[in-house]
Amino acid sequence: MPERLSLAERASYGFGDFGYSLAYNMAGAFLLYYYTTVVGLPAAAVGTIFLVARLLDAVIDPLVGIAVDKTRSRWGRTRPYFLFTALPYVAVFIATFNVPHWGQSAQLVYAFLTFKALGIIMSFGSIPYTALMPMMTDAPADRLRLGGWRSIGTSVGVILGTAATMPLVGALGGGNEAHGFLMVTLLFGALSLLALAMLFRNCRERIADEAPASAFRTLPAIGQMLRNRAWAVCFGFCLLYFVRFGAMLGLTIFYAKDVVQKPWLIPVMLPMVSGGLLLAAFIAPPILARTGISKGCIGAIATALVLLAAMAGLDHAADLQFGALAVPPLLLPYFAFSIVTSVTITGIFSMAAATADYHQALFGVRHEGLLSSGISTSTKVGMAIGTALGAFVLSWAGYVPDAVTEAVRADIRQAYFLAAGTLLAAQAAVVWFWPMDGNWRARFGAKAP
Repeated sequence: MPERLSLAERASYGFGDFGYSLAYNMAGAFLLYYYTTVVGLPAAAVGTIFLVARLLDAVIDPLVGIAVDKTRSRWGRTRPYFLFTALPYVAVFIATFNVPHWGQSAQLVYAFLTFKALGIIMSFGSIPYTALMPMMTDAPADRLRLGGWRSIGTSVGVILGTAATMPLVGALGGGNEAHGFLMVTLLFGALSLLALAMLFRNCRERIADEAPASAFRTLPAIGQMLRNRAWAVCFGFCLLYFVRFGAMLGLTIFYAKDVVQKPWLIPVMLPMVSGGLLLAAFIAPPILARTGISKGCIGAIATALVLLAAMAGLDHAADLQFGALAVPPLLLPYFAFSIVTSVTITGIFSMAAATADYHQALFGVRHEGLLSSGISTSTKVGMAIGTALGAFVLSWAGYVPDAVTEAVRADIRQAYFLAAGTLLAAQAAVVWFWPMDGNWRARFGAKAP
């Protein structure tokens, strides 16, 4: 019988995601705003920075994954990376939100270099972190629980990285947004260090790839990864999720402020994303355990499409009055939308761990590091494409912060809903091909782990 994971170990694993994603979520939600409004960089150039920097991860992340698969140390294969990347990651995060008062060309170079460095160091932490789950347990139920805890860590990171950021910028900046962003990164950096220290201290590797590090051959291993159908489905599903998530996260600020014309909705809508993640962390494991990954995710996406259509029909409807409280009716389907789309995140975490089992059944080796690097690439490239898409929408619409026309509002609104609906439908099509629901091990017999 597999060894049970302690509460401290499950919680430490879950909040490891908080340690790595807090900076990532703040960057995803506010770097576009910080670069274009606080620093004054052109939106099209910022979009290019996001896109080019993250596309380079397609080269960097597999190299990190290979390094994890070749690592052997007294701390294990993944834990050394948590120990040695935490401090550099926080330092670069602080530098990213501290663009010097240089000329615009120099600022663009600085923005690209710091943003790229943040992604590189995150790769050296987040890829071993994803690879750790299948090393901790091989029980599907425990992996769903770990996925639930990871969703909790993610949701707390989103709450602080999105909802709390602007209030803290105002409170700590004293009216100076540039100083406020710097102070917030110092605070968030300290919290990230604490979470990563607990991840290193409390989590253990129990399942090892018995193949020696010298037996790893890069090109054959990559070829095997590309032939792993479970990995391919997880990669595509995760990529599409984060393209949509990144685009909606970046554009929600402008949607609330300029389309709905209620800036106070920004600190309301962004926390609803994290609230949806938090609730989904508790409801997703039993749902997905009962339905299977494919059917559960497709059901969640179908529900999300209905809710998205309801949001589009209600965004300009008259506010609902609850005594002295006026609530825009779009918030009701928006919150439900955040919950049901977040169910798929727990599915992604479980899918990513399961790809190592499928790989072992196919090829006799696990290669958790390499497989996790592919999923990490899909996450970061997806966010980059989504964030860049938001920037390009603003540039294409001719967005000027102090002179927003009705035509610009219409363009932002159309992009906000149309892109999300298209990407959700594509996700459903991809996850239909997930091969590991039911008694998938029966197809492999003795080779199945």
